Amino acid sequence: MAGIGPIRQDWEPVVVRKKAPTAAAKKDEKAVNAARRSGAEIETMKKHNAGTNKAASSGTSLNTKRLDDDTENLAHERVSSDLKKNLMQARLDKKLTQAQLAQMINEKPQVIQEYESGKAIPNQQIIGKLERALGAKLRGKK
Repeated sequence: MAGIGPIRQDWEPVVVRKKAPTAAAKKDEKAVNAARRSGAEIETMKKHNAGTNKAASSGTSLNTKRLDDDTENLAHERVSSDLKKNLMQARLDKKLTQAQLAQMINEKPQVIQEYESGKAIPNQQIIGKLERALGAKLRGKK
């Protein structure tokens, strides 16, 4: 350590202070009780609808009426029966199991089961993978 110079010590005191209590800490039950014991003034206020669920239920009358009036039947589109039959036939022609076909297209076997049972929501990307793997046209005319 040559060339740095003489080593000196700094004898100035270092003061470490605690942080002032946060707002949440001031509202803490222990802090309030300590303030009561010391005789400090404590102000309490009840907030409007505090601790109740009134605010959430008060404005629902408009939404409820709109939902009651809505008669539209909402359901997801499912795989057509033609696609189901074409998929099963093409898979059986290639002598593949559902698990083998799923592995070929990098999907879970459950996806193939859903498509063959008609429960799946059609995904054109997956149908395209199936067509390429099976070498058959599954959708539309043959």
